[in-house]
Amino acid sequence: MTKTLDSIIGAIGNTPLVRLDRLVKHYGCEGTILAKLDHLNPGFSKKDRAALGVIEAAEADGTLKPGQPVVELTSGNMGTGLAIICGIKGYPFVAVMSKGNSPERARMMAALGAEVVLVDQLPESRPGEVSGADLAEVDRVATELTSERNAFRADQFRRAGNPGAHEQMTGPEIWEQSGGTIDAFCDFVGSGGTLAGTSKYLRAQNPDIKCYPIEPQGAAVIAGQDVVTPEHPIQGGGYVMGDLDFLRGLRWDGFLQIDGETARQTSRDLARFEGIFAGFSAGANVAGAIELLKGAHKGQTIAVIICDSGLKYLSTDLFEAEI
Repeated sequence: MTKTLDSIIGAIGNTPLVRLDRLVKHYGCEGTILAKLDHLNPGFSKKDRAALGVIEAAEADGTLKPGQPVVELTSGNMGTGLAIICGIKGYPFVAVMSKGNSPERARMMAALGAEVVLVDQLPESRPGEVSGADLAEVDRVATELTSERNAFRADQFRRAGNPGAHEQMTGPEIWEQSGGTIDAFCDFVGSGGTLAGTSKYLRAQNPDIKCYPIEPQGAAVIAGQDVVTPEHPIQGGGYVMGDLDFLRGLRWDGFLQIDGETARQTSRDLARFEGIFAGFSAGANVAGAIELLKGAHKGQTIAVIICDSGLKYLSTDLFEAEI
């Protein structure tokens, strides 16, 4: 047992790393998938790490003043992490989110003390599928609120505390827990912080480790492809943003694209075969790892992140079933 924690913030990180042997067998693969269970963080997602990294970096350099409001656009996960950390540390927090994201996220942030501002989707957008244009509108509202309230913009797409948290926490944890046996790492890209920070650390330990961005099929901008289907159900990423700050100058060993139905089915299989109740992006990550095991990394070990909890998707079609 560990010592008593001073606050819930101390419970962020040090999540388990679990072998997905049953799922690998189900898909007829050879090799190992190691899943980092970041849906077990206090806010039920990997974004707790990024939120903590951004706030503590801003406190350290004086960018964030005591009691200053914090504003951020979010699909719900970064906002949940910020709601927890800001609540503990005494910063009023305003989460700005598209109505296209699942309502569970908004309710959770509000319960944690956040002010939640929901932004209408554009007329051509589909409910439950947040487009790049929808995100641009959320960004516009967040920018206005930041100015109006003299607030600190957490700006997960640009603050170095985001990838820094994964370089200092996630990467070292995966390396230590795996005993340094990782051959490859892949991650569905939202802000790019997890992919950038974790990849940097793992490659610093072993330059031969291969790293792969995952994007929605039909919207693979990082891979240099034309956008033909910008709508997708994988919330929290794939926003058709090809110029993500954290990914500049980094080398990738290939590019993976996963369609929404594959991500959905893999999430369901994670629950059925491994008892891991996770969201769409976790399904995309595991699907990407399965693709690697069926190709260039047959027989090797792939690390992935279980990004968030399936509890955040109960209003969606992710786990539709007759009861």
